[in-house]
Amino acid sequence: MAAPKGIEMCRKCFLQIVQKYPFTCSISSNVLVRRLHKVPKKRLNVLRYRPKVASFEKAQIRTFADDADRKSRLLVLGIETSCDETGAAVVDDRGAVIGEALHSQKLVHLKHGGIVPTVAQQLHRDHIEDVVQGALDGAGLRLQDVTAIAATVKPGLALCLQIGVEYAKKLVRQSGKPFIPVHHMEAHALTARMMENIEFPFLVFLLSGGHCLLAVARGVGDFLLLGSTTDEAPGVVFDQVARKLKLKHHPACSTLSGGQAIEVLASRGDSQAFKLTVPMARYANCDFSFAGHKNQTYRLIDKKEKEEGIPAESDQIVSCVNDIAASFQKTSTQHLMQRLHRAILYCQQRHIIPEHNKTLVLSGGVASNMYIRRSLQAVTDRFGYRLVCPPPRLCTDNGVMIAWAGMEWLKEGRGIAEDPEAVEFQPRCPLGVDMSTDVLNAGIKTTPKIRIPT
Repeated sequence: MAAPKGIEMCRKCFLQIVQKYPFTCSISSNVLVRRLHKVPKKRLNVLRYRPKVASFEKAQIRTFADDADRKSRLLVLGIETSCDETGAAVVDDRGAVIGEALHSQKLVHLKHGGIVPTVAQQLHRDHIEDVVQGALDGAGLRLQDVTAIAATVKPGLALCLQIGVEYAKKLVRQSGKPFIPVHHMEAHALTARMMENIEFPFLVFLLSGGHCLLAVARGVGDFLLLGSTTDEAPGVVFDQVARKLKLKHHPACSTLSGGQAIEVLASRGDSQAFKLTVPMARYANCDFSFAGHKNQTYRLIDKKEKEEGIPAESDQIVSCVNDIAASFQKTSTQHLMQRLHRAILYCQQRHIIPEHNKTLVLSGGVASNMYIRRSLQAVTDRFGYRLVCPPPRLCTDNGVMIAWAGMEWLKEGRGIAEDPEAVEFQPRCPLGVDMSTDVLNAGIKTTPKIRIPT
């Protein structure tokens, strides 16, 4: 086999050295290169290739080879700071979490009534070093022991992404390890592959505070975007409605996030009490909209407060709060079900998902809502899809998903930054190839409707 040219040769050699060769430190990395690619010594231009492996000097490669002999695994350190969680974790190539640490900002932001980017940034800055060290300590590793460092670089809050990216670059400079930039939403999509054997392609439904999208994962870094939110994400809207209902003053909700509070009170209410309009019901696409749904719920709350003589600025809560929460949650869920229904029919029409691998991965913080999860299960059951959900702690933002996404790239020998210092964070970044226009043009009707299970 002829040796690949340029940086691809270096990545392949690096990965195979780590995975396959239990050599001692006495062997030359150039000898390994010749063995891997079966290149005669006289044909290997050492001077030509040596600059290409500047990030992986001989001493490092020998250290990696020793680690592979001792542990027989790749190890990736992942760092997450895209929003309000400072997370770090070390995972191996088998999907085992070796060490993990997380600092949540939830209680701080509850006092502010929402996420304040400058506050979130400062909290990331204050805790990132301890969180990363905690993950390494939990794994019983030094920074030099990991194979690569991965960090969220897109999308997210700019001030928060900045902290994680800059800290990851600092670690890369200190250790000389490879740096793998990670797309936050791709990380959510790939997390389920840690727990189960899920082959590409599969359908992905990501629901969180900052995102809402349906996509087909065809491979690592290869996605077809079927639909996304046109305005606000469901997690944000759930928080805003909870704030409008003053749920932080409710005895059952004082320590819960807005979405969790809505779910708790909705379980005690009558979802038929108020008729709310399902968003975008007449649009034959897979896009989402929650702004109008939020506004009609706001108007309902204002009306009930006026009827009960409750001043808007007071801490008093309307008596029908449970019913409002239940009606709001039900209508939101109907919107999600309808979009998923159409996405499955579109994949069926375009022969995108093979019959033997009909799988939906549901992830993101909102996916932790069990009412929503059961309702989407009804849709997947209708079409014979397997529903796979990461455990709730991995549905919200965390370092594990970033480490695993980095591992997926590393095992393929792709996605490694050639110049880590040139990597920039991107607050906005779509996932994959936009297919939303094709979905609309397909004119797929979602009838008969699938009912929410009782």
